[in-house]
Amino acid sequence: MPSSTVEDYIKQIYLLEEKTSQVEIPMGQVAGALGVVPGTATTMVKALADAGLVEYAPRVGVQLTDPGRKLALHVLRRHRLIEQFLVEVLGFDWSEVHEEAEQLEHVVSDLLLDRMDQYLGHPTEDPHGDPIPSAEGELSVGSVHSLADCELDREFEVERIRDQDTGFLNYIASAGLNPGIKVKVTARNPSAESVQVDVGPGDQHSLGFGAAAKVMVRQAAR
Repeated sequence: MPSSTVEDYIKQIYLLEEKTSQVEIPMGQVAGALGVVPGTATTMVKALADAGLVEYAPRVGVQLTDPGRKLALHVLRRHRLIEQFLVEVLGFDWSEVHEEAEQLEHVVSDLLLDRMDQYLGHPTEDPHGDPIPSAEGELSVGSVHSLADCELDREFEVERIRDQDTGFLNYIASAGLNPGIKVKVTARNPSAESVQVDVGPGDQHSLGFGAAAKVMVRQAAR
């Protein structure tokens, strides 16, 4: 079984690939995501390359191999199912569960995870709207935009929040932008780097471009 350090690296590389759409992730980004110095990250990535989990090119970056991607999705499945269980069964707030899941994802057995999945009714999303990979390592992701770039004056549904920081999640919740909520972006102001979001009749909020880019939306069903 891979160590928790291996799983952390593989998961973060996957998330960086997903976030940036880059083929190779620069080592500086990997180090930053894991909170280590670049030399430490490089040493670990070389070991992952020897194990066949990544491909590494000096001064270029790193990318996951097929086995690495399979492992990353398995870790994400554990993490996101645990988050859903903590919220739905144990009553945790969605802003609290990320750090708890970071610890538990390395120790939960596959048997316990399967029982949790069955108990929850095989959920497809975690509390933040992130898709939960299947037991077979498949991930279904639809066409999504962010509030920073979606079409104006068109109804969308909040799909997921791409930031697990407690303060940010509390801010999003206070603005009523939880996953499943229907919204419209009524205006963008490049000079002020802000967007105006209509959450409901008489309920509008102004978000900076940085925050708006973390709120992913999909076209609302008719």
